[in-house]
Amino acid sequence: MANVLRVPKLDLPAVLAQQNPQIDLRLEAYEVSTRNFLKAVSNYTQRAVTEITNRKNNFSSEKKKIAEKTQQVETETNQCKLKEIELIAALDKEQEEKKESEASVAAFRRQLASIKEKCASLDAEIELHRRTVANLMRDRKREQAILNVRASRIQPEVAACEDRLKCAIEGIDKDKILVRFSHIDPDDLNAEFSFVLDVSSRVYKVPTTTPYLPILPLLLDELNASRDIYAFIRRIRQAFCELVEQGR
Repeated sequence: MANVLRVPKLDLPAVLAQQNPQIDLRLEAYEVSTRNFLKAVSNYTQRAVTEITNRKNNFSSEKKKIAEKTQQVETETNQCKLKEIELIAALDKEQEEKKESEASVAAFRRQLASIKEKCASLDAEIELHRRTVANLMRDRKREQAILNVRASRIQPEVAACEDRLKCAIEGIDKDKILVRFSHIDPDDLNAEFSFVLDVSSRVYKVPTTTPYLPILPLLLDELNASRDIYAFIRRIRQAFCELVEQGR
């Protein structure tokens, strides 16, 4: 702590009583005190300026940091806003897709319900057809059994007729009849003459004959006009006989 200059009290009457009154103003001490005071003021001012400068620098640095932080926060905020906009758009799109999916699911459910109804109807129809087929199969088996019984009864008669007529008739493939003749060629009674009659359509056809008959197209026209198969068989046999006569 600086020393405080103590100035003694001035005894004015004593000074005035002197022959040459003088007052010691102690100017040197005053100058020293003044210099010390000015120095203290200067030091204080310097410290104050330094402090203010430091505070100003700190404030500027802090302000810069706050500005940078603010800029960063604003940038992050803007990015968050952009992400928010994107998320809102994505949510809207998802909502739209959800609505479309729900509409599609509803349509598929209606289609499924319709298909189930059709399936149920088809199942009922199939079951009806199954019962019908089963009934037809039973009828067919019953008819086949009857035909087998009749065939077994007439088989000897058929064999006798074929032997007597020298003609054999049998079914081949589907809707085709093979007719075979013998005893046509006097030189070879076992020589076989045959033809195949196709009855799969209303127009009768003969895919093959053995041997070939040039008159066959005319005979077929007569058959399709008369529809008389037995007469056609007789005419074919006669044509084979005439073919043999011509070749002799």
